[in-house]
Amino acid sequence: MTQAIEELRIIQRVIMPLERDIDVLRLYLGGSAVFGRKAADAGTATDQVLAEKTQHAPQLGDTYRPVSSTDSAEIVGRRSVVIPSGVRVSFCSYFNAFPASYWRRWSVIDSVTLRVRVAGEATLLIYRSTGKGHIERIQALNVDSDTPVTEEVVLPLTPFVDGGWYWFDLVADGRTAVLEEAEWCAAAGDRGQGTATIGITTFNRPKFCVQQLLTLGASGSGVLDSVDEVIVVDQGTQRVVDHPEFAEAAEGMRGRLRVIDQANLGGSGGFARAMKEALHADRSDYVMLLDDDVILEPEGIARAIAFADLARTPTIVGGHMLDLYNRSVLHVFGETVERYRWWMTPSPHTHFGHDLAEHPLKHTHWLHRRAEVDYNAWWMCLIPVEIIRKIGLSLPFFIKWDDIEYGLRARKAGFPTVSLPGAAVWHVPWHSKDVMTDWQAYFTERNRIITALMYSPYERGGNMLKESLFITIKHALAMQYSTAELMLLAIEDSLKGPGDLHPSIITKLGELRELRAGFIDARAEADLEAFPPVRRRKPPRRGRGVEAPRDRRAMVRTALLGAARQLRPVGAFPRTHPQVTVPHVDQSWWLLTKFDSALVSSADGTSLAWYQRDPKRFWSLVQRATALHGRLMREWPRLSAQYRAAIPSLASPEEWQDTFDAAQRGRR
Repeated sequence: MTQAIEELRIIQRVIMPLERDIDVLRLYLGGSAVFGRKAADAGTATDQVLAEKTQHAPQLGDTYRPVSSTDSAEIVGRRSVVIPSGVRVSFCSYFNAFPASYWRRWSVIDSVTLRVRVAGEATLLIYRSTGKGHIERIQALNVDSDTPVTEEVVLPLTPFVDGGWYWFDLVADGRTAVLEEAEWCAAAGDRGQGTATIGITTFNRPKFCVQQLLTLGASGSGVLDSVDEVIVVDQGTQRVVDHPEFAEAAEGMRGRLRVIDQANLGGSGGFARAMKEALHADRSDYVMLLDDDVILEPEGIARAIAFADLARTPTIVGGHMLDLYNRSVLHVFGETVERYRWWMTPSPHTHFGHDLAEHPLKHTHWLHRRAEVDYNAWWMCLIPVEIIRKIGLSLPFFIKWDDIEYGLRARKAGFPTVSLPGAAVWHVPWHSKDVMTDWQAYFTERNRIITALMYSPYERGGNMLKESLFITIKHALAMQYSTAELMLLAIEDSLKGPGDLHPSIITKLGELRELRAGFIDARAEADLEAFPPVRRRKPPRRGRGVEAPRDRRAMVRTALLGAARQLRPVGAFPRTHPQVTVPHVDQSWWLLTKFDSALVSSADGTSLAWYQRDPKRFWSLVQRATALHGRLMREWPRLSAQYRAAIPSLASPEEWQDTFDAAQRGRR
């Protein structure tokens, strides 16, 4: 029996791309489709069809053909598609299929209602998938009407324990069909509709940030209806308010925008400020955290709020990462912490960098299996204020592992995290950043150690310390001495205990930059001509290049030979001429350890650095790394108890306020 329309809440609208971007089209629509004129130019999509009929065909029964193509559906609005006779389009897509298994597992609803408003002559085909990726057709409905009619189908969530989606296809039969709009709805019972405070942390990216604000405030997005306030925490020197389009963006916020100028306390400091402000205002149900360097699909915000509203228990709802530079690629689907290594990893049975244009949802079996996560990164993450009240704000980590720690802390307190399909942003992918070798390596290492001290289920962190030691030595073998030095500093600071975290968040970045300035491998130049010509005194032996180690034994042998090489002094020639140019894609410790000097390009391809072998520094780093890792292992039980006990105070709004005040005084 069909539920009454007024009793249903829209939990996911069927949408088309916000911009005329062909690269993202397959994320929204399958089949043959093109971008047409916007429905706003000619009333509704159905009005447009009738207008075309009147203009071009005296017979009402003549078939309508879109202007742009005779065999493609035409997108004519944010929610509307015109489908010519004989054409089939599918909504089995990332943004428009319904992720039934996630709602089955985490929400209070037990069925979903597909509501479709369509005109013309069409067949509506409804499908579902299983957690194994098998496809089943559920129902077929026929529509034949010159005016839009609404069809509703109630679909149970019972068979989605392991995974699976619902979706529908539309086929135009005989005459043109028009999809006016479609949505997935559910009976919300006594659950109200929550509102959110959006917190955006930004550092010297005013163009990105202003574009986000323009997208949020765009007419027709509807996102602001569920938003109490948008807080931009500006921690940079290139101010968002100085951007030429800021005034337009602020006007589109309709009084909901507030910009807070703050000293640079990193992502954790900016997001902690947004959390604290939302707590103080005490009017929002949620805080939505957004990175500044993302492109929004605003519908994802509404979906995350709807999911959180109907969740069984207070739940963190995160969005996926799509590749900003390769827009059809789903870069991250879900993440967990591998407990024994204590490192982030894709959720079981998921993969990084999946191209949905080449391998769409319908034909990718692993996407139909529900992914379980430990956390969701803060490029897009909705956190219930109730959770913040109970477990506190972010830890003062500056950057790296703050979002991971928060997810682990929430899980320990009984609050799950769900990475929700259909909620996503486009973000710069990790392979375009040097986060493992530049100043960020310090925060990655220190915060990884601290979170392991707090949450690792293994005595002394499992394999983490051994792996950390090996990584430090690899950096030293690769002539990345500044990175190895940063990792040792991270261990030294971890040994200081939790009392150092809040004071150091204000000063540490400056200290790291000063430290790196003393290392040749950290000095980047944009122009290859800034370096001496690449030359070698002797050609490669027998003309052979460097081959990758074939197995673990060969890897160990390469490392030992690399260490033995450090017993030989460096001649004068490699100090005046780089021996080789190494593209970033080939950068590896086993290759670099074969040379005395090398020019190495950055991940984003904008600069190079000159690595030079320094045996004295190498042995100093190895000795200190061995001693520090040994000390950390010995002191692990004591430090673990200290850090765990300190979590409530480290995450408290009061201690954060002291840090905000101290940082502000330091700016004057």
